[in-house]
Amino acid sequence: MAEYVRVAALTGYMETMATFAVDPRPLLREQGLSSDLLVNPEQLIPAQAAIRLLERSAAITGCMTLGLRMAECRSLANLGATSLLIAHQPTLRQALSTLAEFRSRINSTLVLHFEEHGADVILREDFQLRRPEPSRQSNNLALGVLARLCRSVLGDLWSPTMVCFTHEAPPTAELPIFSRVFHCRPQFGSEFNGIVLPKADLDHANIKADDQLALHARQLLEAVMSPVDRTTVQDVSQLIQLLLPSGRASIQQCAAALGMTVRTLQRALDVEGTSFTALLNSARMHLAVQYLANPRMRITEVADLLGYSSIGAFTRWHGATFGSSPRKARPNS
Repeated sequence: MAEYVRVAALTGYMETMATFAVDPRPLLREQGLSSDLLVNPEQLIPAQAAIRLLERSAAITGCMTLGLRMAECRSLANLGATSLLIAHQPTLRQALSTLAEFRSRINSTLVLHFEEHGADVILREDFQLRRPEPSRQSNNLALGVLARLCRSVLGDLWSPTMVCFTHEAPPTAELPIFSRVFHCRPQFGSEFNGIVLPKADLDHANIKADDQLALHARQLLEAVMSPVDRTTVQDVSQLIQLLLPSGRASIQQCAAALGMTVRTLQRALDVEGTSFTALLNSARMHLAVQYLANPRMRITEVADLLGYSSIGAFTRWHGATFGSSPRKARPNS
């Protein structure tokens, strides 16, 4: 099944490239796209083409913060028809839940996670692709847009506790954009890409919320684009990503979390043409590419985060999957 995103995912791309005096048309053609396609924000394009376009563009311009520069061009309206419903939710928690509810209509490859840790909560957005792609720019763009959504609900003066990135720090000259977009100091070389904020912020009242407008927006959405039911594959893929770092990404744990027996879960995945082993391997492939791209993360740490009890087991899996050792897969190796 093809993986698509709305053209709105590239909002700000042309304007950002113009600031570098780089003609983006050859880069678009490399990915089978054209500038004409970008006119209609609701047009669907292959997700991998969009992700590769941003990585190639960052390499050509030498700008390691290209995704964040695009995020500066964004507004809540770029989320399309769901933006009115999100904007009028009474709290940030409900705004984020609405975003997750309609995510398949905005960007089906990007999944929102909530992780509570004591008095804090981590908001993560992870790409779920059948084949992993280096996606530093798209990850940064997604987090930048998420921060702007939070600020639209909590007010322009809101700032998170911390924003974390798995990649290394960009050149010093490019650091100011992180303060402009996130209003806090970034942490690089982290174990995850995400925004850390006080849990209390989730239930802070949205003074711009309007129940009647929210109801009207939902009725319109349900009339023309009812949320697509989540599949078992989507649910299991999300659980695997959440459970991998703790070493609990087993079919038994996932089945229990979904209120199923292992046999029932296996049958459900069979019906959707896959297996738990295939989904686990896919998640590990995606995360291995992301983690190994971070030069500050040791290979032993990567092995732990992917649920391997030894670096030998991880190395054997990596060689069988990618045809090379983890060390050779690292940038500039």
